[in-house]
Amino acid sequence: MGESAETFSESDTIRSATKKPRISGVAAPAVRRCTRCLCDDEIPAITFDAAGVCNYCMVHDRMDAENPTGPEGQRRFEAMVREIREAGRGRPFDLIIGVSGGCDSTYMLYKAREYGLRPLAVHFDNTWNSATATANIHRVLRKLDIELYTHVVDNGEYDEILRAFLLSGTPDIECPTDIGLAATLFRAAEKYRIPFQWEGHSFRTEGIHPLGWVYMDQKYIADVVSKHARRPVSFETYPTLWLREQLKWMLVGRIKKIRPLYHLDYHKEEAKNFLSKELSWKWYGGHHLENRYTAFFHSWYFPRRYGRDIRAIADSARVRSGQLTREEGLKVISEPIKVDPQTIELVKRRLALTDADLERILRAPHKTFHDYATYKPTFERMRPFFWAMAKLQLVPWSFYIKYTSKSTI
Repeated sequence: MGESAETFSESDTIRSATKKPRISGVAAPAVRRCTRCLCDDEIPAITFDAAGVCNYCMVHDRMDAENPTGPEGQRRFEAMVREIREAGRGRPFDLIIGVSGGCDSTYMLYKAREYGLRPLAVHFDNTWNSATATANIHRVLRKLDIELYTHVVDNGEYDEILRAFLLSGTPDIECPTDIGLAATLFRAAEKYRIPFQWEGHSFRTEGIHPLGWVYMDQKYIADVVSKHARRPVSFETYPTLWLREQLKWMLVGRIKKIRPLYHLDYHKEEAKNFLSKELSWKWYGGHHLENRYTAFFHSWYFPRRYGRDIRAIADSARVRSGQLTREEGLKVISEPIKVDPQTIELVKRRLALTDADLERILRAPHKTFHDYATYKPTFERMRPFFWAMAKLQLVPWSFYIKYTSKSTI
């Protein structure tokens, strides 16, 4: 589920928090920004040390120390490859890699092939893919001779789910996509008996998203849909991830979730140039813009409703890892976020929304996952169990840290 922290201690936990809206007519307090990265004091649960360095930087440093790159990272990566190859004997595939047409997943496909592994590419098609991303998937898989497993939702059913989340008042309108992808990966692993999954996240290029901005689980989806959908949704084509299903796949399937980019010298801009040259991969114009609804979330919904620029999270990670200077990062986030008018028109048409509807959505009272039924209390009660699952690499450490800890909202 999103970003991970292999070595968090309890004091490192990035707790969930939501800023209260500022009162009209009252001067806004000066923003305090980390002296090392781009994060400021409007990011949930941020703290600063005496030197003005934020706790997100401290978490990054711990993760960096315990997940080295260079010769030691290469040794760990090659040991992992040997384990995967040995476990895949007698099976049609060695591992699963979720694909979106983006840079990270494409690079993992290339590395898997470079080291002689037989990946199965898995794609959750929520019918909002950009043409560039779709072309990337098929072009790269053809060049690398990799088979594709795709689950396609009914766009009417899925759009009803998305519309319900837009009306929910929460920031989690991408929750259905994240859960749908996770469930699709589990289903593919079960069908082909594949015990390993590579996840394309790197804390050095993606950063750590706070729980106050991102929450997801299937019970949450069901409650939002029951309260805000215009018609009943049966989840007939949407791949659900109920807790009982998650536990079955976790305990029976025992699929190890591995993040190989933690161990590799992975530089995002260099990877983009390499993939373009070697695999005719094409850049789609921005971080997370390979999907049109994701582009709507990042470029329009979140900035306009919450006044926040999510680019600061990933760009802060690149500043910490030396892939971007702090001055360059500050310049990037000072520039207006580009919004594609065609994307907004597409959202309005597919979700049957007017300009007035979008305006009401932007001005609606702010809510969080705490306003809906979720598995969060259950996850907290099962904390010791999920600690064991994280130790066995059956859930990401980020899930254990963020979802089983007591929230502070």
